[in-house]
Amino acid sequence: MSVPVFEEIEPAADCGCAGCARQRRDLALGLPVRAGGHPSVHGARRALVLVTAAGVVLGGGTGVADADAAGATGVTDAAGVTDDGAVSTGPGADTPQGGRGPLHGGAPGPGSSPAPGATPTTSQVSAQSLRKTTRTEIINRAKTWITEGVPYSMERYWSDGYRQDCSGYISMAWSLRTNEWTGSLDRFADRIDRTELQPGDILLFHNPADPTRGSHVTIFGGWTDYTHTSYIAYEQTKPRTRKQATPLAYWANSDRYLAYRYKGVISGGSTGSGSAGAVTASAYPGTAMFGPGANNAYVTQLGRLLVARGGKKFYAQGPGPRWGEADRRATQAFQQAQGWKGRDADGMPGPQTWSLLVAGKGKDIGGSSGSGGSSATASGFPGRGYFRPGQSNAYVEKLGKQLVKRGYGGHYVSGPGPRWTEADRRNVEAFQRAQGWRGGAADGYPGPETWRRLFR
Repeated sequence: MSVPVFEEIEPAADCGCAGCARQRRDLALGLPVRAGGHPSVHGARRALVLVTAAGVVLGGGTGVADADAAGATGVTDAAGVTDDGAVSTGPGADTPQGGRGPLHGGAPGPGSSPAPGATPTTSQVSAQSLRKTTRTEIINRAKTWITEGVPYSMERYWSDGYRQDCSGYISMAWSLRTNEWTGSLDRFADRIDRTELQPGDILLFHNPADPTRGSHVTIFGGWTDYTHTSYIAYEQTKPRTRKQATPLAYWANSDRYLAYRYKGVISGGSTGSGSAGAVTASAYPGTAMFGPGANNAYVTQLGRLLVARGGKKFYAQGPGPRWGEADRRATQAFQQAQGWKGRDADGMPGPQTWSLLVAGKGKDIGGSSGSGGSSATASGFPGRGYFRPGQSNAYVEKLGKQLVKRGYGGHYVSGPGPRWTEADRRNVEAFQRAQGWRGGAADGYPGPETWRRLFR
């Protein structure tokens, strides 16, 4: 039997064979961290095993030991996209990424990173001044790379300074001051249950045994439907940034993906949770969210809107996330107040019912007109969630009109209108300071006491 020959070679740049393709990838993984290499393989140079005797079998294999079968046709990565751009619906293989380091082409901000490749400690991150951001801003930043078609690379950096791999993409979307990797992103976030996922959160799988195999991270963009079995994923993967419906939690290693929420996220701009937490959706969430057996935040929002429009008498307690007869009766009463009959007043909220409620239009239960705003009075503070960046509802407009009426509308250039703006916040702050409040009590966001004093 011929003896195998082991030899180090430099792979030809134009060779499409499986061995050279794999060697080029391994050499890339051996780059220094500052050049985009991975910390776990920093300084490593791997030898390509060549078998010279034709027909020699190693351990039952073929001529090349453990050769990459994809070869010239494209290597499928963990995101299910091949090098030649074809989309795969199944799991893939490696997702190499660069290490941790400063932004490319500029100094990192306050609380800069430790030496390249070092894993940050919890104290380092907690001492860092995290940039505050809203969910809407996170998703909008994620969309910029999709619009620009940023190609995947663990060695290159986009014009904004972030590395063009999956963890660099999250670093960009979260507006971090450094380029992170899957082994450090959790330091900037709080672990949450998958049922709590909201747009801007992430699903992260870090493989500590071999970070270049399988490790990946995606941005949660919202559930695709009421079953919560798939979601819209924003991710950086080969060949370029993409947005698509993805099974929960991912094509491969699904059970090992963990949900995290950025520590610097502030309220506002979320409508896609579908969990029992508070939401303030303006778009109709669908008939599946209502009716017997439904248990979600949209039921709670519906109940609160109905209470604000005169439906309080139907609720002995609540409203809450579980659909009940009180919700059906209150909805039916609101529908009948609009003059609807038969199937149009069956107590099940449809798009038109929802639209009137969230916009504060139509007639209240009992017959009074909504007059462009729901019954937002001193006795009915709707909750803090209605007054945050990204929110648009009748309560914001009602608040603005009352501020103008009381002489605190100086920051409005136009309006007031239903969308919450910085002008609303500054006018509320002026009113709060006029009450003698300071600090957190005069932050520009109305609470129950601000509401009561403003409308009394």
